[in-house]
Amino acid sequence: MNDYIILMLDDTAHPDAASSALWESYITGLRQSGQFDGGSSIGKGALYRKGAPTDSASLDVTGFLRVRAESIDDAARFLTGNPHYEAGGGVEIRELPTD
Repeated sequence: MNDYIILMLDDTAHPDAASSALWESYITGLRQSGQFDGGSSIGKGALYRKGAPTDSASLDVTGFLRVRAESIDDAARFLTGNPHYEAGGGVEIRELPTD
């Protein structure tokens, strides 16, 4: 089984569609799967480069979820019911290598 991070991008046309009740129900389902390892919303950030001025973060990510799955396609099943995804928001799934 592999570890994956699901990144929710700040591009939802209807951000208010994802109520806290929808998130609570969705997270409960993830916990019941036994393959959910946490997550969080993410606030604004800053980009730092050595020798360069600080800039605003270049990737607009609003939250993440960490899950375990057999493959990236298997991890995509956790998008069903995700309030951000269901509201039309973009989501990236990335494998978290163990080495």
